[in-house]
Amino acid sequence: MTDELVNKEDVLKAYKVLRNVVKQTPLQHDAYLSQKYHANIFLKREDLQIVRSFKLRGAYYAISQLSEAETETGVICASAGNHAQGVAYTCNHLAIKATIFMPSTTPSQKIDQVRYFGKEYVEIKLIGDTFDESNEAAHAYADEHNLTFIEPFNDRNVIAGQGTLAVEIHQDLVAEGETADMVFAAIGGGGLISGVSSYMKEAMPETKIIGVESLGAPGMKVSLDANKVTTLTDIDKFCDGTAVATVGDLTFRHCQQNVDDILVVPEGQVCGTIIDLYTKQAIVAEPSGALSVSALEQYKDEIRDKTVVCIVSGGNNDINRMAEIDERSLLYQGLKHYFIVNFPQRAGALKEFVNDILGGNDDITKFEYTKKVHRSEGPVLIGILLKNKDDIEGLLSRIEKFDPHYISVNENSKLYSFLI
Repeated sequence: MTDELVNKEDVLKAYKVLRNVVKQTPLQHDAYLSQKYHANIFLKREDLQIVRSFKLRGAYYAISQLSEAETETGVICASAGNHAQGVAYTCNHLAIKATIFMPSTTPSQKIDQVRYFGKEYVEIKLIGDTFDESNEAAHAYADEHNLTFIEPFNDRNVIAGQGTLAVEIHQDLVAEGETADMVFAAIGGGGLISGVSSYMKEAMPETKIIGVESLGAPGMKVSLDANKVTTLTDIDKFCDGTAVATVGDLTFRHCQQNVDDILVVPEGQVCGTIIDLYTKQAIVAEPSGALSVSALEQYKDEIRDKTVVCIVSGGNNDINRMAEIDERSLLYQGLKHYFIVNFPQRAGALKEFVNDILGGNDDITKFEYTKKVHRSEGPVLIGILLKNKDDIEGLLSRIEKFDPHYISVNENSKLYSFLI
């Protein structure tokens, strides 16, 4: 099995092909994060890549290695967005027809970008609610129409292409007289971390490779814990770029061989990182792209006084999602709470609630109420923003006195998704 794994020479071969095609993205020292975590932290800015993610590397290299016969009838891929953009850009650049299957839940911003990069060479088909459903349909379509499939992660050439960003990291660190103690990289299907670790383990063997997955889609961690590729039965698609139910068997073996640790990060924490990157450093990161930086909080003791590289793997964040991102961040921090509270249907009830129940720093962010005729009380959906999460205990105690039968909407995910 080890013979099938990508090695340093495979990555360097890909690098020679791609160095005049892809953008060599900067490795930037991050003063804010370095001060926050008392470490020497660099960000590999793949969000500044031509298609705003690392996926162009693997897609272009894999397609460039196909024979004329393989590309004559066209290529096909399945992707939640970033791999699709890489394939689209490549096919437009090389004048190859491509059919691209994307989940119907893919953000419109990514779909529009695929059209932009692919132009007349690309046909998009929105099939399935998840990547895995779209991927299955795409493979069936490829067999039916004799199209060459470009895998998003489970392919040696794709892995080698993704690994070329590790060559750039290595070059830039050497130029700075630095060496990395740790490299953090997001994991979806596993192509990025497979390529990065394949190069790093030979070029910089002292460097630890840390994979990062979202709590809602920890496919690689679950598989490694089970010692076999294991399909997740349910995934949270918020981190859409890494929302993969089944990792690759080839990428699984790379992670077994080369990855030192895998962390799982809650989506709410990722949202806080996205906001922090934007407001503090003017970096626009998509949810999956921010995973590596989100993991620093869990590893803050281990990274102290160390040199760390975080791969910001993508910047295709739809601006229309920012309200949801802010909401998830506040919920995760314990600052925003929703309740269903019965109010007496009499004048002054709201004033009483504001004066007696809310704390001095609390703010009402949502209030929905319809007066019910011939009833003494009526339900109110109320959202409250706290200044300090520790204030929640006092607030709950006061709400219970106002209405002993109140409902905490935060604690019921189905009720929350229905009402908010």
